[in-house]
Amino acid sequence: MATMLPTRDRLPDVLPTDRLNERGMALNPLRGELRTIANLANVGTVVWALVLSFGVVAAAGWVHTWWAYVLAFVAMGGSHVRLNILGHEAAHRLLFTNRRANDWAGRWLLSYPTYSAFMAYRRAHFAHHRDEMGPEEPDASLYAGYPIPIDSWRRKMRRDATGASAYKLFRGLFASARRGRREAWYIIGFHVVFLGATVAVGRPLIYLVWILSWSTLWRVTNRIRAIAEHGGM
Repeated sequence: MATMLPTRDRLPDVLPTDRLNERGMALNPLRGELRTIANLANVGTVVWALVLSFGVVAAAGWVHTWWAYVLAFVAMGGSHVRLNILGHEAAHRLLFTNRRANDWAGRWLLSYPTYSAFMAYRRAHFAHHRDEMGPEEPDASLYAGYPIPIDSWRRKMRRDATGASAYKLFRGLFASARRGRREAWYIIGFHVVFLGATVAVGRPLIYLVWILSWSTLWRVTNRIRAIAEHGGM
């Protein structure tokens, strides 16, 4: 079986409805309800995500023992997930009603710390939503060819767990910087300052934990998320 998508004759014809259009998109008033933004609650969510990321590595640096750094490394796997989830919401302009605040937080607090080009991601992600599962779908590589052979799965997980996938992404980041892409320089600048701050306080292991966790645990969890979200498509 080349795909896990069921054949057309096994899919019930249920659209459109009184709440969804023929593409399954929400209609008003449901659309309005789903797009209601709770600004104050989202401020708390962002702050808590930052505490569970920057706060965790800062606490490890304060304790400054091997086991504290190991615990921070493990915890940061989930922290990078949180930052990326909130960055996704900001890309959809659903984090704060004020667009400038939404984009500033999405870029400098959520995306750049996780080596993600916020504006470039927004353009690609909106293209995904404009043509979900269609011929111009930019995210097709996330789910094309599933189910995959077990040896292919092991290779993918091995590349993610050992940092090989992250190395490829870092190469792309520096290549973008050489081509003069402004966001690439913003990301690099953010992390130069971050690394410099940890060196200045005598705790460079803080940054090492940050980048190693992103390069390994986050890559593994993101692979699993992508398959869970798209593998049956």
